Amino acid sequence: MQEFAASLALAAHLVSAGDARLAGIVSLSLGVSLGATLLACALGMPLGAWLAIGRFPGRHTLIVAFNALMGLPSVVAGLFLYLLLSRAGPLGGLGLLFTPTAIVIAQTFLIAPLIVALTRQLIEDAWQEYREQLRSLGARRTRAVATLLWDGRFSLSIVGLAGFGRAIAEVGAVMIVGGNIDGVTRVMTTTIALETSKGDLPLALALSLILIALVMGVNLFAALLRAWAARRWG
Repeated sequence: MQEFAASLALAAHLVSAGDARLAGIVSLSLGVSLGATLLACALGMPLGAWLAIGRFPGRHTLIVAFNALMGLPSVVAGLFLYLLLSRAGPLGGLGLLFTPTAIVIAQTFLIAPLIVALTRQLIEDAWQEYREQLRSLGARRTRAVATLLWDGRFSLSIVGLAGFGRAIAEVGAVMIVGGNIDGVTRVMTTTIALETSKGDLPLALALSLILIALVMGVNLFAALLRAWAARRWG
């Protein structure tokens, strides 16, 4: 118990003192997770909206596939991407393995199905409500998708926050494709896993405190945004 208390006190000191190593790890984690979230939203939200209002062969299969991919184990995704990005893989010539870019790709791959599935559900509900109105105005599917995405921007921002929370907490795929290289691809989750196995509890606890604060902050911001949107737009 005393050892844990001492480790926690040292962890708090590392956070309050702005330890350079700690700051670098947190900065890299935020950078790759924000990049992955923006990329997943840019790709997933239009695709989700297209699945919501489109009617074409194979639509139901795609919906089921994206729903299933939300539960894809991260280590399986990491192994698949490792095989793609390794020197023997089809994308090996790009030299992306064990780089921050590989982490962004892995996180995007994992959170994009979540973005697609949640966006599809939100836009499908909105489409049921506004379909006749949009059709009466002569809006084609592309214009309807853009209109519904803009109309649901506050709800969709919450979807983006959910994706960010999922990305920054990821460890399995990030460890595999990033390699957990000190100063290069070592993010918060992989550092926590490594330092815990080494017995360096202060650093692991410090990063855990920051990670918990970030996740709680994202959820609090999402709740406040939802409440503000409900008050303003009814």
